[in-house]
Amino acid sequence: MTRRTAIAAAGLLPTALATSAPAQPAASSLLPSSAPPRDRPLFGATSWSLPNGLRVVLAESRRVPVVSHFLFYAAGAGEDPAGRSGLAHFLEHMMFKGSPHVAPGAFSLAVAREGGQDNAFTSRDVTAYHQTVEASRLPLVMRMEADRFAGPLLPAGTVEPERAVVLEERRQRTDSNPRARFYEAFEAALFGPQHWRGRPIIGWEEEIRALTRDDLHSFYERRYAPANATLVVTGDVREAELRRLAEEFYAPVPARAAVARDRAPPPAQAVEPRLIRRDPAVREATFLRAYMAPSLTWGDADQAWALELLAHLLGSGPGSRLYKALVETGLATSAGASYDSEAMGVAAFTISATTRPGIAPEALEAAVDAVLAKLVQEGPAEAERARSARQLTAGALLALDGIGAAPRMLGGALAIGLPLETVEYWPARLRAVTLDQVTVASRAVLGGAPSTTGWLLPGTAS
Repeated sequence: MTRRTAIAAAGLLPTALATSAPAQPAASSLLPSSAPPRDRPLFGATSWSLPNGLRVVLAESRRVPVVSHFLFYAAGAGEDPAGRSGLAHFLEHMMFKGSPHVAPGAFSLAVAREGGQDNAFTSRDVTAYHQTVEASRLPLVMRMEADRFAGPLLPAGTVEPERAVVLEERRQRTDSNPRARFYEAFEAALFGPQHWRGRPIIGWEEEIRALTRDDLHSFYERRYAPANATLVVTGDVREAELRRLAEEFYAPVPARAAVARDRAPPPAQAVEPRLIRRDPAVREATFLRAYMAPSLTWGDADQAWALELLAHLLGSGPGSRLYKALVETGLATSAGASYDSEAMGVAAFTISATTRPGIAPEALEAAVDAVLAKLVQEGPAEAERARSARQLTAGALLALDGIGAAPRMLGGALAIGLPLETVEYWPARLRAVTLDQVTVASRAVLGGAPSTTGWLLPGTAS
């Protein structure tokens, strides 16, 4: 879960919850005026651990009487066993099938009756279950989530029906979408179809079909231990009250040995350096290139912050180098670059573009190569670095404008082993990146890291 994704997702919270009471500043936000703004923690979160190993994080905000309650597990699609892709995601579905004191379907129904929302998601790095409710309903969701945490039922009779749901989800999101199919094949081309980074999060179809209830139960027992989980609560709740509730509901969850992540390193070279696919359903050619890149948890972590600035100045829309070279010149209808520093293991630095009708793919690719070659040779300008740092850190204001971004940002980072300070001080860390650091990072990644170049072209399927 990238910071930009978390901030964007926060905007999707129901406005009714966000406007249920007049805004009031949190006491923790009334900091001395002498404190340097860039040195203030973004959320002012506090953290402690329960005897069973569960980490609890609170980011208090008294602006509205609402709370968001997130339980993160350090277990995502990257932990799927070999030949069992999609297992983490399948288990996420099955966790809604009831627990000892909550009947199947009763969890979501109870939250909805209180005017709240609940859901879950699986990424490559985490699985998270979350609810947003009026503040006085926090004990309700904590009680139900703790019950599910301690003992999901995983009823045998629901496995096959839910498998059908997962397969239909795959058909709708991937199999019926030529660009989604291409991107899935593209990641497999870079890392390998059975490397944890190259497998789809939802899983390969044949492997989804082979998953058993024993697989689901084994994954739960190995990965859903309290010491492998992080509870993040944000909103209108006081620390003393949350400590009491956590002791009441979560401390009784039995401790179990936490299985450490053991992710394989990336291959020395791209498995398939060039991928060309054709599909009659597409009208414009799509270009992708991805480089294996360090993250905050793998490789030269010092380059991670610089790569965030590099992705922004290279492909952040109007004003970026790719936009000027491809879109403004009429070669492409869109162009961009993306990178996620907060990843568990190797990351990918990705460049994308869609050709304008009538433009030969070779012409667009040559233009991309020229932009990258000039950047690697000459480095960026100081004005570009400053612009990217300024625009990226402006997102911090959006993160503070509600309670939705905080739990995703905090939980996503803590679940992959990053310290709380990584989230609290990310604007200052980005602002501190120097021009030389961006230049070095660009040469290390764009100038020689293993990569795959892909094209999805109109025409007979291939």
